[in-house]
Amino acid sequence: MNNIGIVLIGIGLACDVLGCVGLLRFPDIYSRLQASTKCVTFGTSCILLGTTLMLGLTAAGVKCILAMILLLVTAPTSSHAIARAARRAQVPLWKQEKSDERKRKLS
Repeated sequence: MNNIGIVLIGIGLACDVLGCVGLLRFPDIYSRLQASTKCVTFGTSCILLGTTLMLGLTAAGVKCILAMILLLVTAPTSSHAIARAARRAQVPLWKQEKSDERKRKLS
C-alpha cells in the first residue's frame, strides 16, 4: 500500500504543478479558473488519497478522507462563484477568443 500511496502522491504533485503553470500561462480569468480548479482538485485529492493509503484508517487517515470530500465539494463551487462574479462584472474574455457562448445565449 505504501508504493501505491507514493505513486498517488507523485501524480497529485504533478497535477498541482500543472495547475500552477496554468495559472501563470493562461490568458484570462476563465481559463485560469478552469486550470486551477480541475488540476488542483484532482491533484490534491490524489495526495490526500495517497496519504490515507499510507497511514491506513487512523485518525489522520480519516481526516484526509474528510478533507478530500470537503475539497471535492467546495473547490468547483467556489470556482463557479468566482467565474459568475467575473462574468457579472463584465471581465472581458481573452482578445483572441473566437466565440462567446454567453452572448449567444443572451441575444
